[in-house]
Amino acid sequence: MNDQYDFSNAGRGAVACGKGKTRITIMLDEAVIEAARSLAENEGYGYQTVINNTLRHALLSKTGKSAGSAQLKKGITASNLKTLEKKLLDAVSEIQQLMEADIRP
Repeated sequence: MNDQYDFSNAGRGAVACGKGKTRITIMLDEAVIEAARSLAENEGYGYQTVINNTLRHALLSKTGKSAGSAQLKKGITASNLKTLEKKLLDAVSEIQQLMEADIRP
C-alpha cells in the first residue's frame, strides 16, 4: 500500500442491520418490482418492505398462521398490509393482462 494513504482517522462505514434479516440476491420480474415500488411510493414505505411483508403474509396465511400474529415492520399494521396486498394483487392482475395482450398474435 502506498504511504500517501492516511487511514488514521478512518471509521467503519454503515453496516446493514442483521436482526432477523438475511441479505440475499433474488431475481424478480421487473413488473413485480415496479408494482412494489409504485405501492411503496404511494404508501410511504420502502419497496423491499412491501415485498417482504407481502411474502410474509402470503407464506404465513398458507401455513395457517394469522398475519396479525406475524411480526411486521414497526409502524405497519396488519390492516396496512392487507390494503397493500390488495393493491399489489390488483397491480399483478393488470400486469398479467398486459402480458397476455403482448403474447396474442
